[in-house]
Amino acid sequence: MTAAAPTPRSRGWRALDSAGGGLPLDLAVYAVSAAFAAITAVTSTLLPHRAWGGLAAIGYLVAASAVIGQLLLRRRRPDSPLTGLPARWAITGFAWATTTLLPLVRQSAERAAGRTDRAQEEVLVVEQAGTRLAEHGTPYLGHDAIAALPADERLLGYTPYQPGMALFGLPRAAATAWWTDARVWFALGTAVVLTLAVAALRGRTTGTGPAARQGTVAKHRSAALLRGVQAATVLPICALTLATGGDDLPVLALCLLALSLAATGRAGLAGVAIGLAGALKLFAWPIALVLIVWGATRRAGLRVTAGAIGLPVAALLPALLVDRDALVENVLRFPLGHGLVTSPAQSPFPGQLIAAGLPGGRLIAAGLLVAAGAAIAVRLARQPPRTAFAAALVCGYGLLVAIALMPSTRFGYLLYPIALLVWAPALRNLDSPATNPALSVNWQAVERGRA
Repeated sequence: MTAAAPTPRSRGWRALDSAGGGLPLDLAVYAVSAAFAAITAVTSTLLPHRAWGGLAAIGYLVAASAVIGQLLLRRRRPDSPLTGLPARWAITGFAWATTTLLPLVRQSAERAAGRTDRAQEEVLVVEQAGTRLAEHGTPYLGHDAIAALPADERLLGYTPYQPGMALFGLPRAAATAWWTDARVWFALGTAVVLTLAVAALRGRTTGTGPAARQGTVAKHRSAALLRGVQAATVLPICALTLATGGDDLPVLALCLLALSLAATGRAGLAGVAIGLAGALKLFAWPIALVLIVWGATRRAGLRVTAGAIGLPVAALLPALLVDRDALVENVLRFPLGHGLVTSPAQSPFPGQLIAAGLPGGRLIAAGLLVAAGAAIAVRLARQPPRTAFAAALVCGYGLLVAIALMPSTRFGYLLYPIALLVWAPALRNLDSPATNPALSVNWQAVERGRA
Protein backbone atom coordinates (compact mmCIF):
# COMPACT_ATOMS: atom_id res chain seq x y z
CA MET A 1 0.00 0.00 0.00
CA THR A 2 1.35 3.43 -0.89
CA ALA A 3 0.69 6.73 0.73
CA ALA A 4 -2.12 8.56 -0.99
CA ALA A 5 -1.28 11.70 -2.90
CA PRO A 6 -2.31 14.85 -1.05
CA THR A 7 -5.76 16.18 -1.91
CA PRO A 8 -6.23 19.65 -3.46
CA ARG A 9 -7.45 20.85 -0.07
CA SER A 10 -4.28 19.63 1.69
CA ARG A 11 -2.10 21.11 -1.05
CA GLY A 12 -3.90 24.44 -0.66
CA TRP A 13 -3.33 24.46 3.12
CA ARG A 14 0.32 23.49 2.66
CA ALA A 15 0.85 26.30 0.14
CA LEU A 16 -0.77 28.83 2.48
CA ASP A 17 1.15 27.56 5.49
CA SER A 18 4.55 27.51 3.80
CA ALA A 19 4.28 30.77 1.81
CA GLY A 20 7.04 33.17 2.79
CA GLY A 21 8.60 30.58 5.06
CA GLY A 22 5.42 30.52 7.15
CA LEU A 23 5.91 34.10 8.32
CA PRO A 24 2.85 35.73 6.68
CA LEU A 25 0.54 33.25 8.40
CA ASP A 26 2.43 33.77 11.68
CA LEU A 27 1.79 37.50 11.33
CA ALA A 28 -1.90 36.91 10.62
CA VAL A 29 -2.23 34.68 13.70
CA TYR A 30 -0.65 37.22 16.04
CA ALA A 31 -2.28 40.30 14.51
CA VAL A 32 -5.81 38.85 14.54
CA SER A 33 -5.23 37.53 18.05
CA ALA A 34 -4.11 40.99 19.20
CA ALA A 35 -7.31 42.48 17.79
CA PHE A 36 -9.41 39.81 19.52
CA ALA A 37 -7.65 40.40 22.84
CA ALA A 38 -8.10 44.17 22.59
CA ILE A 39 -11.81 43.82 21.80
CA THR A 40 -12.18 41.38 24.70
CA ALA A 41 -10.50 43.83 27.07
CA VAL A 42 -13.01 46.53 26.14
CA THR A 43 -16.26 44.66 25.58
CA SER A 44 -16.32 41.41 27.56
CA THR A 45 -18.82 41.16 30.39
CA LEU A 46 -16.61 38.59 32.16
CA LEU A 47 -14.03 40.30 34.37
CA PRO A 48 -11.36 37.55 34.10
CA HIS A 49 -11.65 37.82 30.30
CA ARG A 50 -11.26 41.60 30.37
CA ALA A 51 -8.16 41.28 32.53
CA TRP A 52 -6.73 38.68 30.14
CA GLY A 53 -7.41 40.81 27.08
CA GLY A 54 -5.64 43.91 28.37
CA LEU A 55 -2.41 42.02 29.05
CA ALA A 56 -2.56 39.52 26.18
CA ALA A 57 -3.07 42.22 23.54
CA ILE A 58 0.38 43.62 24.37
CA GLY A 59 2.01 40.18 24.07
CA TYR A 60 0.36 39.53 20.71
CA LEU A 61 1.39 42.96 19.40
CA VAL A 62 5.01 42.38 20.38
CA ALA A 63 4.97 38.97 18.70
CA ALA A 64 3.40 40.48 15.55
CA SER A 65 6.05 43.22 15.52
CA ALA A 66 8.78 40.59 15.76
CA VAL A 67 7.32 38.75 12.77
CA ILE A 68 7.19 41.98 10.77
CA GLY A 69 10.89 42.36 11.49
CA GLN A 70 11.47 38.80 10.29
CA LEU A 71 9.60 39.49 7.05
CA LEU A 72 11.64 42.61 6.35
CA LEU A 73 14.87 40.75 7.11
CA ARG A 74 13.83 37.84 4.88
CA ARG A 75 13.47 40.18 1.91
CA ARG A 76 17.12 41.19 2.31
CA ARG A 77 18.59 37.92 3.60
CA PRO A 78 16.32 34.94 2.81
CA ASP A 79 18.76 32.52 4.43
CA SER A 80 19.09 34.40 7.73
CA PRO A 81 18.71 32.12 10.78
CA LEU A 82 16.58 34.84 12.38
CA THR A 83 13.81 34.04 9.91
CA GLY A 84 13.99 30.25 10.15
CA LEU A 85 12.13 27.66 12.17
CA PRO A 86 14.14 28.04 15.41
CA ALA A 87 13.36 31.76 15.50
CA ARG A 88 9.68 31.09 14.79
CA TRP A 89 9.62 28.57 17.66
CA ALA A 90 11.16 31.19 19.94
CA ILE A 91 8.51 33.77 19.07
CA THR A 92 5.78 31.18 19.65
CA GLY A 93 7.23 30.46 23.08
CA PHE A 94 7.37 34.18 23.85
CA ALA A 95 3.78 34.61 22.71
CA TRP A 96 2.55 31.77 24.92
CA ALA A 97 4.46 33.14 27.91
CA THR A 98 3.09 36.67 27.52
CA THR A 99 -0.47 35.91 26.39
CA THR A 100 -1.19 32.88 28.57
CA LEU A 101 1.26 32.25 31.39
CA LEU A 102 1.76 35.88 32.44
CA PRO A 103 -1.98 36.68 32.62
CA LEU A 104 -2.57 33.36 34.37
CA VAL A 105 0.03 34.00 37.06
CA ARG A 106 -1.14 37.59 37.52
CA GLN A 107 -4.78 36.54 37.97
CA SER A 108 -3.77 33.72 40.31
CA ALA A 109 -1.74 36.13 42.46
CA GLU A 110 -4.53 38.71 42.57
CA ARG A 111 -7.01 36.00 43.49
CA ALA A 112 -4.74 34.74 46.28
CA ALA A 113 -4.55 38.34 47.54
CA GLY A 114 -8.33 38.47 47.92
CA ARG A 115 -9.89 39.40 44.57
CA THR A 116 -12.93 37.29 43.77
CA ASP A 117 -13.22 38.23 40.09
CA ARG A 118 -10.05 36.62 38.83
CA ALA A 119 -11.16 33.08 37.97
CA GLN A 120 -13.95 31.41 36.07
CA GLU A 121 -16.33 29.07 37.83
CA GLU A 122 -14.61 25.89 36.61
CA VAL A 123 -11.50 26.80 38.62
CA LEU A 124 -13.55 26.92 41.81
CA VAL A 125 -15.35 23.69 40.91
CA VAL A 126 -12.10 21.78 40.35
CA GLU A 127 -10.53 23.10 43.55
CA GLN A 128 -13.61 22.20 45.60
CA ALA A 129 -13.54 18.75 43.99
CA GLY A 130 -9.91 18.37 45.07
CA THR A 131 -10.80 19.30 48.63
CA ARG A 132 -13.66 16.80 48.72
CA LEU A 133 -11.41 14.11 47.24
CA ALA A 134 -8.83 14.70 49.96
CA GLU A 135 -11.42 14.73 52.76
CA HIS A 136 -14.05 12.21 51.64
CA GLY A 137 -12.48 10.05 48.94
CA THR A 138 -14.82 11.30 46.19
CA PRO A 139 -14.86 14.62 44.33
CA TYR A 140 -18.66 14.63 44.05
CA LEU A 141 -21.54 15.94 46.15
CA GLY A 142 -24.72 13.89 46.17
CA HIS A 143 -28.16 15.08 45.09
CA ASP A 144 -29.31 15.86 48.62
CA ALA A 145 -26.12 17.74 49.49
CA ILE A 146 -26.45 19.91 46.39
CA ALA A 147 -30.16 20.51 47.09
CA ALA A 148 -29.21 21.74 50.58
CA LEU A 149 -27.03 24.49 49.14
CA PRO A 150 -28.43 28.00 48.56
CA ALA A 151 -30.07 28.19 45.14
CA ASP A 152 -27.37 30.47 43.71
CA GLU A 153 -24.60 28.06 44.80
CA ARG A 154 -26.01 24.80 43.44
CA LEU A 155 -24.33 25.16 40.07
CA LEU A 156 -20.91 25.26 41.75
CA GLY A 157 -21.91 22.18 43.74
CA TYR A 158 -21.79 20.09 40.57
CA THR A 159 -18.54 18.60 39.25
CA PRO A 160 -19.32 17.58 35.64
CA TYR A 161 -15.87 16.07 35.10
CA GLN A 162 -14.34 12.66 35.45
CA PRO A 163 -12.67 11.95 38.83
CA GLY A 164 -9.13 12.55 37.59
CA MET A 165 -9.80 16.26 37.12
CA ALA A 166 -9.96 16.67 40.92
CA LEU A 167 -6.21 15.98 41.12
CA PHE A 168 -5.57 19.48 39.76
CA GLY A 169 -7.48 20.84 42.74
CA LEU A 170 -5.51 18.98 45.40
CA PRO A 171 -2.83 21.69 45.85
CA ARG A 172 -5.54 24.18 46.85
CA ALA A 173 -6.74 21.73 49.49
CA ALA A 174 -3.29 21.98 51.09
CA ALA A 175 -2.69 25.75 50.94
CA THR A 176 -4.05 29.03 49.62
CA ALA A 177 -1.42 30.66 47.43
CA TRP A 178 -1.01 31.72 43.82
CA TRP A 179 0.83 28.52 42.96
CA THR A 180 -1.99 26.31 44.29
CA ASP A 181 -4.47 27.83 41.85
CA ALA A 182 -5.78 24.99 39.66
CA ARG A 183 -4.88 26.96 36.52
CA VAL A 184 -1.19 26.85 37.43
CA TRP A 185 -1.36 23.07 37.47
CA PHE A 186 -3.45 22.97 34.30
CA ALA A 187 -0.70 25.01 32.61
CA LEU A 188 2.09 22.84 33.99
CA GLY A 189 0.36 19.66 32.88
CA THR A 190 -0.33 21.12 29.44
CA ALA A 191 3.28 22.22 28.97
CA VAL A 192 4.71 18.85 29.99
CA VAL A 193 2.35 16.84 27.81
CA LEU A 194 2.77 19.08 24.75
CA THR A 195 6.54 18.82 25.15
CA LEU A 196 6.23 15.03 25.08
CA ALA A 197 4.01 15.22 21.98
CA VAL A 198 6.52 17.44 20.18
CA ALA A 199 9.40 15.17 21.20
CA ALA A 200 7.51 12.15 19.85
CA LEU A 201 7.25 13.71 16.39
CA ARG A 202 10.15 16.11 16.00
CA GLY A 203 12.72 15.00 13.48
CA ARG A 204 10.77 11.88 12.54
CA THR A 205 10.90 10.70 8.95
CA THR A 206 9.00 8.03 7.11
CA GLY A 207 11.92 5.65 7.44
CA THR A 208 12.39 5.13 3.70
CA GLY A 209 13.81 7.06 0.78
CA PRO A 210 17.07 8.96 0.25
CA ALA A 211 18.57 10.82 3.19
CA ALA A 212 18.11 14.21 1.52
CA ARG A 213 14.41 13.56 1.03
CA GLN A 214 14.07 12.36 4.60
CA GLY A 215 15.67 15.60 5.78
CA THR A 216 13.27 17.65 3.67
CA VAL A 217 10.28 15.71 5.00
CA ALA A 218 11.54 16.21 8.57
CA LYS A 219 11.80 19.97 7.94
CA HIS A 220 8.25 20.12 6.60
CA ARG A 221 7.08 18.10 9.57
CA SER A 222 8.76 20.48 12.00
CA ALA A 223 6.99 23.41 10.33
CA ALA A 224 3.65 21.59 10.54
CA LEU A 225 4.36 20.76 14.16
CA LEU A 226 5.05 24.41 14.96
CA ARG A 227 1.69 25.34 13.47
CA GLY A 228 0.02 22.65 15.55
CA VAL A 229 1.65 23.95 18.74
CA GLN A 230 0.50 27.47 17.90
CA ALA A 231 -3.06 26.18 17.51
CA ALA A 232 -2.90 24.50 20.93
CA THR A 233 -1.25 27.36 22.80
CA VAL A 234 -1.29 30.92 21.42
CA LEU A 235 -4.62 31.07 19.60
CA PRO A 236 -6.98 33.11 21.81
CA ILE A 237 -9.44 30.24 22.09
CA CYS A 238 -6.71 28.31 23.95
CA ALA A 239 -4.78 31.17 25.59
CA LEU A 240 -7.90 32.81 27.02
CA THR A 241 -9.28 29.46 28.16
CA LEU A 242 -6.12 28.46 30.03
CA ALA A 243 -5.54 31.89 31.61
CA THR A 244 -9.07 32.21 32.99
CA GLY A 245 -10.32 28.62 33.37
CA GLY A 246 -8.12 26.03 31.78
CA ASP A 247 -9.55 22.56 32.48
CA ASP A 248 -9.80 21.69 28.75
CA LEU A 249 -6.14 22.29 27.92
CA PRO A 250 -4.58 19.25 29.70
CA VAL A 251 -7.26 17.09 28.07
CA LEU A 252 -6.47 18.51 24.64
CA ALA A 253 -2.72 18.08 25.16
CA LEU A 254 -3.19 14.41 26.11
CA CYS A 255 -5.31 13.84 23.00
CA LEU A 256 -2.57 15.33 20.82
CA LEU A 257 0.03 13.19 22.59
CA ALA A 258 -2.06 10.07 22.00
CA LEU A 259 -2.29 10.79 18.27
CA SER A 260 1.44 11.54 18.09
CA LEU A 261 2.28 8.25 19.79
CA ALA A 262 -0.09 6.45 17.46
CA ALA A 263 1.61 8.04 14.44
CA THR A 264 4.97 6.68 15.59
CA GLY A 265 3.66 3.16 16.17
CA ARG A 266 3.41 3.16 19.98
CA ALA A 267 -0.12 1.86 20.24
CA GLY A 268 0.00 0.86 23.89
CA LEU A 269 1.31 4.27 25.00
CA ALA A 270 -1.26 5.98 22.78
CA GLY A 271 -3.94 4.08 24.68
CA VAL A 272 -2.45 5.19 28.00
CA ALA A 273 -2.38 8.85 26.90
CA ILE A 274 -5.96 8.91 25.68
CA GLY A 275 -7.00 6.93 28.76
CA LEU A 276 -5.53 9.63 30.99
CA ALA A 277 -7.46 12.23 29.01
CA GLY A 278 -10.64 10.20 29.41
CA ALA A 279 -10.06 10.04 33.17
CA LEU A 280 -10.24 13.85 33.15
CA LYS A 281 -13.13 14.68 30.84
CA LEU A 282 -15.74 13.01 28.63
CA PHE A 283 -14.57 14.98 25.59
CA ALA A 284 -11.70 12.52 25.20
CA TRP A 285 -13.93 9.45 24.98
CA PRO A 286 -14.89 9.84 21.28
CA ILE A 287 -11.21 10.21 20.42
CA ALA A 288 -10.48 7.07 22.43
CA LEU A 289 -13.04 5.14 20.38
CA VAL A 290 -11.48 6.32 17.11
CA LEU A 291 -8.02 5.31 18.32
CA ILE A 292 -9.32 1.87 19.32
CA VAL A 293 -10.63 1.43 15.77
CA TRP A 294 -7.27 2.64 14.43
CA GLY A 295 -5.51 0.14 16.69
CA ALA A 296 -7.71 -2.68 15.39
CA THR A 297 -6.39 -2.02 11.87
CA ARG A 298 -2.87 -2.60 13.25
CA ARG A 299 -3.76 -5.70 15.29
CA ALA A 300 -3.18 -3.52 18.34
CA GLY A 301 -6.77 -2.93 19.36
CA LEU A 302 -6.40 -4.66 22.71
CA ARG A 303 -3.26 -2.68 23.58
CA VAL A 304 -5.03 0.60 22.84
CA THR A 305 -8.20 -0.50 24.64
CA ALA A 306 -6.34 -1.51 27.80
CA GLY A 307 -5.31 2.07 28.46
CA ALA A 308 -8.10 3.93 26.69
CA ILE A 309 -10.86 2.15 28.61
CA GLY A 310 -9.00 0.71 31.59
CA LEU A 311 -7.70 4.01 32.98
CA PRO A 312 -11.04 5.90 32.96
CA VAL A 313 -12.74 2.87 34.54
CA ALA A 314 -10.04 2.66 37.21
CA ALA A 315 -10.52 6.38 37.95
CA LEU A 316 -14.28 5.92 38.32
CA LEU A 317 -14.14 2.92 40.67
CA PRO A 318 -13.18 4.73 43.92
CA ALA A 319 -15.91 7.34 43.43
CA LEU A 320 -18.37 4.59 42.54
CA LEU A 321 -17.56 2.68 45.70
CA VAL A 322 -17.69 5.73 47.98
CA ASP A 323 -20.96 7.25 46.67
CA ARG A 324 -22.52 5.80 43.55
CA ASP A 325 -25.48 8.20 43.51
CA ALA A 326 -23.21 11.24 43.72
CA LEU A 327 -21.19 9.96 40.76
CA VAL A 328 -24.33 9.44 38.66
CA GLU A 329 -25.74 12.85 39.63
CA ASN A 330 -22.60 14.68 38.51
CA VAL A 331 -21.32 12.82 35.47
CA LEU A 332 -24.65 11.67 33.98
CA ARG A 333 -27.72 13.52 35.20
CA PHE A 334 -26.26 17.04 35.16
CA PRO A 335 -24.62 16.86 31.67
CA LEU A 336 -27.85 15.35 30.27
CA GLY A 337 -29.91 18.23 31.64
CA HIS A 338 -31.54 16.35 34.53
CA GLY A 339 -29.73 17.99 37.44
CA LEU A 340 -31.12 20.45 39.98
CA VAL A 341 -29.80 23.30 37.79
CA THR A 342 -29.10 23.53 34.09
CA SER A 343 -25.72 23.95 32.47
CA PRO A 344 -24.74 27.55 31.65
CA ALA A 345 -23.17 26.34 28.38
CA GLN A 346 -25.51 28.10 25.94
CA SER A 347 -23.41 29.32 23.00
CA PRO A 348 -25.62 29.93 19.93
CA PHE A 349 -24.67 26.92 17.83
CA PRO A 350 -27.34 25.12 15.75
CA GLY A 351 -28.08 22.49 18.39
CA GLN A 352 -28.65 25.09 21.10
CA LEU A 353 -30.77 27.29 18.82
CA ILE A 354 -32.94 24.31 17.88
CA ALA A 355 -33.26 23.22 21.51
CA ALA A 356 -34.31 26.72 22.62
CA GLY A 357 -36.37 27.85 19.65
CA LEU A 358 -38.49 24.91 18.50
CA PRO A 359 -41.24 22.92 20.22
CA GLY A 360 -39.56 19.76 21.42
CA GLY A 361 -36.32 21.32 20.31
CA ARG A 362 -34.16 19.53 22.84
CA LEU A 363 -35.35 16.15 21.54
CA ILE A 364 -34.82 17.26 17.94
CA ALA A 365 -31.29 18.44 18.68
CA ALA A 366 -30.55 15.22 20.56
CA GLY A 367 -31.89 13.21 17.62
CA LEU A 368 -29.67 15.09 15.18
CA LEU A 369 -26.68 14.49 17.46
CA VAL A 370 -27.44 10.77 17.65
CA ALA A 371 -27.89 10.61 13.87
CA ALA A 372 -24.53 12.30 13.34
CA GLY A 373 -22.90 9.88 15.77
CA ALA A 374 -24.45 6.95 13.93
CA ALA A 375 -23.17 8.27 10.60
CA ILE A 376 -19.65 8.57 12.01
CA ALA A 377 -19.90 5.04 13.44
CA VAL A 378 -20.91 3.68 10.02
CA ARG A 379 -18.00 5.53 8.45
CA LEU A 380 -15.60 4.02 10.98
CA ALA A 381 -16.96 0.56 10.31
CA ARG A 382 -16.77 0.85 6.53
CA GLN A 383 -13.58 2.93 6.29
CA PRO A 384 -11.62 2.61 9.52
CA PRO A 385 -8.73 5.08 9.87
CA ARG A 386 -5.51 3.20 9.10
CA THR A 387 -3.18 6.06 9.97
CA ALA A 388 -2.99 8.49 12.85
CA PHE A 389 -3.41 11.31 10.33
CA ALA A 390 -6.74 9.87 9.20
CA ALA A 391 -7.77 9.30 12.83
CA ALA A 392 -7.01 12.94 13.67
CA LEU A 393 -9.19 14.12 10.79
CA VAL A 394 -12.08 11.89 11.87
CA CYS A 395 -11.76 13.17 15.45
CA GLY A 396 -11.51 16.82 14.40
CA TYR A 397 -14.44 16.85 12.02
CA GLY A 398 -16.51 14.55 14.23
CA LEU A 399 -16.10 16.79 17.27
CA LEU A 400 -16.87 19.85 15.14
CA VAL A 401 -20.21 18.32 14.14
CA ALA A 402 -20.93 17.19 17.71
CA ILE A 403 -20.22 20.65 19.16
CA ALA A 404 -22.47 22.24 16.55
CA LEU A 405 -25.37 19.91 17.38
CA MET A 406 -25.13 19.61 21.17
CA PRO A 407 -28.10 21.27 22.92
CA SER A 408 -25.76 22.73 25.57
CA THR A 409 -22.34 23.77 24.38
CA ARG A 410 -19.68 26.47 24.64
CA PHE A 411 -17.80 28.41 22.00
CA GLY A 412 -14.59 27.47 23.79
CA TYR A 413 -15.10 23.78 23.00
CA LEU A 414 -14.02 24.60 19.44
CA LEU A 415 -10.44 24.47 20.68
CA TYR A 416 -10.62 20.68 20.35
CA PRO A 417 -11.45 20.34 16.63
CA ILE A 418 -9.31 23.34 15.68
CA ALA A 419 -6.21 21.98 17.41
CA LEU A 420 -6.79 18.41 16.18
CA LEU A 421 -7.19 19.47 12.55
CA VAL A 422 -4.17 21.81 12.60
CA TRP A 423 -2.08 19.13 14.35
CA ALA A 424 -3.01 16.49 11.76
CA PRO A 425 -0.50 17.53 9.02
CA ALA A 426 2.38 16.82 11.43
CA LEU A 427 1.20 13.18 11.53
CA ARG A 428 1.09 12.63 7.77
CA ASN A 429 3.14 9.77 6.27
CA LEU A 430 4.69 8.70 9.58
CA ASP A 431 3.52 5.08 9.27
CA SER A 432 6.79 3.44 8.30
CA PRO A 433 7.57 -0.19 7.44
CA ALA A 434 9.10 -0.45 10.91
CA THR A 435 5.68 0.37 12.30
CA ASN A 436 3.62 -1.62 9.82
CA PRO A 437 5.31 -3.68 7.09
CA ALA A 438 2.14 -3.47 5.02
CA LEU A 439 2.70 0.25 4.55
CA SER A 440 5.28 2.04 2.47
CA VAL A 441 5.66 5.58 1.21
CA ASN A 442 5.18 6.70 -2.36
CA TRP A 443 7.95 9.28 -2.58
CA GLN A 444 6.71 10.58 -5.91
CA ALA A 445 3.38 11.37 -4.26
CA VAL A 446 5.21 13.17 -1.46
CA GLU A 447 7.15 15.21 -3.97
CA ARG A 448 3.97 16.06 -5.92
CA GLY A 449 2.32 17.22 -2.71
CA ARG A 450 5.29 19.40 -1.85
CA ALA A 451 5.49 20.97 -5.31
